[in-house]
Amino acid sequence: MAMTWIGLSAISAVLLGFYDVTKKIAVRKNAVPIVLLISVSVGAAIWMPFICWSSFSPTSVPHPILKVDSLSFAEHGLLLAKSMLVGASWTFAFFALKRLPLSIAAPIRSTSPFWTIAMASLFLQERPSGVQWIGIIIVLLAFWAFSAVSLREGVSFKSDRGVAMMVVATILGALSSIYDKYLLQTVLIAPSTVQAWFSVYLVPVMVPMAVIWWRSGRKNRDQELSVHALFEWRWAILGISPLLLAADIVYFTALADPDALVSVISVVRRCSVVIAFLFGIRALGEANFWPKAACVVTILCGVALLVLGG
Repeated sequence: MAMTWIGLSAISAVLLGFYDVTKKIAVRKNAVPIVLLISVSVGAAIWMPFICWSSFSPTSVPHPILKVDSLSFAEHGLLLAKSMLVGASWTFAFFALKRLPLSIAAPIRSTSPFWTIAMASLFLQERPSGVQWIGIIIVLLAFWAFSAVSLREGVSFKSDRGVAMMVVATILGALSSIYDKYLLQTVLIAPSTVQAWFSVYLVPVMVPMAVIWWRSGRKNRDQELSVHALFEWRWAILGISPLLLAADIVYFTALADPDALVSVISVVRRCSVVIAFLFGIRALGEANFWPKAACVVTILCGVALLVLGG
């Protein structure tokens, strides 16, 4: 059974890699609040037909993965809280992604397993096997090595605002991983139900920043970090939510397995950095291919140990 949830986690990682690439294309020199609002609205639009279908004729829904269960008022509140947590994480991450090279931003985001492991060990009493711990350590060391490489590109992890925002986004994302396991394994909300209502509640969460952007007059004061950057339509914006929805439904299905370890799943999912790295280097012309490639190879070795130790 362990191979099942680890395999699902790997599929989710591939989808996340293409999701990261699509995000970078969408937010590069663009208005983050509007990109976020449009992308989450697409996600809500995808799920709303299945929410209605499940409400009026639940037995006719073609597959359990598309069925959305009815929830109590308290359970809706829990999913709204998840949407607020993820909305904050995404906002910091999208602004950071505008400023940082993709081949640096993605590895920083990938340090979330460190925080997830600490939280899972502290609050959930999870205990990965010895071999899996070795794999986790190898992956984390590879992520750390990216910080040294980044100095060659003028990105200081101590003073860069983009790095600071990505770190905040990463910590919030790790908290979301812990919260996901609580929703799926303690509250026992089905993965599809979590995904559907979480997607819907993200829309009102993202509206305030979009309103601020609109009322500001949409002046282009700071292309890198300001909410006032001009908005430019790009078709990549429409691809953000479908890729994330696909990655997350696979992730939620893996996490719903009683044998699943959130600490291991988080590490495997972060190997999406491989795809983001290759795109950043090849398509965007980012520098330091070989040092970064060495880090990526090390990540893959760590993942191999995770699979063998599962």
